[in-house]
Amino acid sequence: MDFRMSEEQELLLESLCELIAREVTEADVKTWYENHAVSEKFNKAFIEAGFGFLGIPEEHGGTPADVTTLMLVSEEVVHQTCATIPLLSNILNMYDVVEFGTPEQIKLTMDITKETGSPAFLLAISEPQAGSDNMRMTTTAVHKDGKVILNGSKTWITHGGVAPYALVFAKEDNSDLTNKAISMYLVPSDTPGIKFAPLHKIGQTTTVFAEMYLDNVVCDESCLVGKKGEGFMQLMKNLEVERLLISSFSLGLAQAAMDDAAAYAGQRMQFGKTIGSFQLIQQKLTDMEIKIKNMRNMLYEAAWKADNGISIKLDSALAKRYICMTATEVCYEAMQIFGGLGYTTETRVSRAWQDARGWEFAGGTNEIMVHIAGREIVKKYAK
Repeated sequence: MDFRMSEEQELLLESLCELIAREVTEADVKTWYENHAVSEKFNKAFIEAGFGFLGIPEEHGGTPADVTTLMLVSEEVVHQTCATIPLLSNILNMYDVVEFGTPEQIKLTMDITKETGSPAFLLAISEPQAGSDNMRMTTTAVHKDGKVILNGSKTWITHGGVAPYALVFAKEDNSDLTNKAISMYLVPSDTPGIKFAPLHKIGQTTTVFAEMYLDNVVCDESCLVGKKGEGFMQLMKNLEVERLLISSFSLGLAQAAMDDAAAYAGQRMQFGKTIGSFQLIQQKLTDMEIKIKNMRNMLYEAAWKADNGISIKLDSALAKRYICMTATEVCYEAMQIFGGLGYTTETRVSRAWQDARGWEFAGGTNEIMVHIAGREIVKKYAK
C-alpha cells in the first residue's frame, strides 16, 4: 500500500494552491454566495490553468488525469476556498458529452465553457415524482418529421435559467412505467416552450437552482446525444465517479472546517486558558480528525480501484453515504467549538455546514446509498 502522491500530482496541487492564493480571498467567496455565481475571473483562471477539463482527452482541449488526481484537485479546491465550485461538477458532466456526443456537440460545449468560464449546459434529470426512481420520469420525446417534441417538467436544476444549453433526459414516445427507453438531448435553454422557476437553497448558493418546464419544445433530431433509448445507461456510466466527486467536495468542506476550528481552539481564551486545553474540546477535535482520516482513506481507496479497473459499485455507495454524512458531523462540531460565533456568517464553518448538508442529497440520498450498497453486500457475502 503506497499512499504517496506522484511528483506530477504534488506539482499540480502546488500550482492549484498558488492559483487560489493569487485569485481568491474570503471576501470574494462571500460575494460568490451573495451573487449566486462564482466570478468569471476565477472561473476563467481555473480553466486557463488547466484545471477546468481534468480527465477530458487532449484532442478535445482537456487535461489528461486519472480519477485519483481528479479527487485530489476537487478536494483541495473546496478545502482552500471552503466553497462549492460549480465548475468541478461540470467536469464530470462534460464527460457525458465528450464520450457520447457528436464532434459538433463536443466542440460547442467545450468552446462555450472556455469562452465564458461557466458550464455550457445544465442537467435536466430529476422530476417531482422521479428523484431516486428515474424510471418514473414522465418527460417524453416524440419524433416527427425529423424533429423531436419534448414535454414534461424537471426539478433540482443546477444552473437553471443561466446555462445556455440543457441536457434533457426524456422517455421515447411515451411515459409508461414499463418504458425503459430514455434518451439524452442537448437543447438550447432559450428554445420556445422552455421555462424556469427559481428554487431557493439554504446552502450551496454559488449557483442558481430551479424547476424546468418543457411545453411542446421542438428541436432537431441532431440534438440527440449518444444512442436513442440508451440515455439512462450512458448516465450510469459515470454515476459512480460522480458519487466519489461529491464525496471529495464534502471532505474538502470538512477539512476546511477542521482547519478553522482547531486554529480557533488554540487562540480562544476562556477561564484564563485556551479552549484547546480543555479535554472536552480536545475530544471533539480528536474525533473530528479520526473521521477526516477515515473519509480520506475511504475516498482514495475507491478512486484507486476505479483507476485500476476494479468495480466501485459498492465502494462508491459506501463512500457517498459515509463521507457526506460524516462531513456534516465534522462541520457541526466545528460550529460547536466556535460557540455562538460559529452560527454567524463571520466564520466559514457555518457555510461549510450548510453546503455539506446539501451533498447528502445530491448524487443519491443517504438512504438510496443503503439500498445500493445493501444489494452489493448481499452479493459479496453470498455462499
